[in-house]
Amino acid sequence: MLVSTYQVVHKPEQCSFVADCDGAQALLTYRLLADRQVDFNHTYVPRAARGSGIAAKLVNTAAEWAREQGLTIKASCPYVHKVLGLD
Repeated sequence: MLVSTYQVVHKPEQCSFVADCDGAQALLTYRLLADRQVDFNHTYVPRAARGSGIAAKLVNTAAEWAREQGLTIKASCPYVHKVLGLD
């Protein structure tokens, strides 16, 4: 499935961004920290959807949300750190 067909949904009550991948769920989780910071701490993509670009779409959607909220982005998840080029 093409990444453009996946819809990312923010679930603030679960501190996550999710996308349905043919019945399974890809997700990115986060923690809100002090001083208006957010830590993107975990990503998961079901095996069947790996390589589709959905993980990057989750990261970019979450980063856009964080910027709109005026949050400073931290990334304890290595994948998020890599995609966003944080150093």
